[in-house]
Amino acid sequence: MRSAREETHWTRATLGRDGHPLDLLTARFENHRYAPHAHDEYTVGVCVGGAEFIDYRGGRIHTGPGSIVVLAPGEAHTGGPAVPDGYAYRALYPHPALLAEGTRTAVPHFRDPVIDDPELAAALRAAHTDLSACPDPLEAESRIPWLLTALACRHSTARPADDKVPGADTVARTVRDRLADELLTPPSLADLAADLGLSRYQLLRAFRTTMGMPPYAWLAQHRVNRARALLERGLRPAEVASLVGFADQAHLTRWFRRVLGVTPAAYRASVRP
Repeated sequence: MRSAREETHWTRATLGRDGHPLDLLTARFENHRYAPHAHDEYTVGVCVGGAEFIDYRGGRIHTGPGSIVVLAPGEAHTGGPAVPDGYAYRALYPHPALLAEGTRTAVPHFRDPVIDDPELAAALRAAHTDLSACPDPLEAESRIPWLLTALACRHSTARPADDKVPGADTVARTVRDRLADELLTPPSLADLAADLGLSRYQLLRAFRTTMGMPPYAWLAQHRVNRARALLERGLRPAEVASLVGFADQAHLTRWFRRVLGVTPAAYRASVRP
């Protein structure tokens, strides 16, 4: 939906190949007010502009830029603009198990639905933006459980689970090699973790600790290196993207610029006679 002052954009990502779906909403409203409703999933939102009111748990809460809002599954709520210019926000709707994944609690409880955590708000917003543009399954599975576990452990009643992994370097190398071998259709982290007798969060912890980055970022850089060799042979960026596992040329370009600072086309032109 789009008008001069209001717009909504809905994206569905998947956490890993054949994994849980995750819905992402990008919205800006000036006049729209939600009818009372509830979701089966958590609602995790980040206000990015203006101000919103939400009627929830018998009271009214307000959000402003940078605040995180967490609404529990099954709890009715409404929302609308709290200032004349309206508000803009990014929301994701994770299954309850995702917030419990790195904790010892089945369903984390958030006493305060409005959370002030600028660092986490920025990370959630960045992940939402990237996945809305390109809902890559491995990227979603690498980023979202990690961020939601941080949200639950920092701001809910949940207790962190033990995430120490003996032989973390061996785990990381095993995952790295599987991702490199299955470049075009990488396995899900959930499947890899099960094969290693770990939880997905333990696998993420071991990989990030050893490699200094999450699995999707390592694979993206590995794909960029493979793409460089193909570009040097004269292939065009549009051809190369699919050959190394990127969704399309725009996905290749985004990561090529992140890793090398130039576009694939510029790189190809610079290395070809």
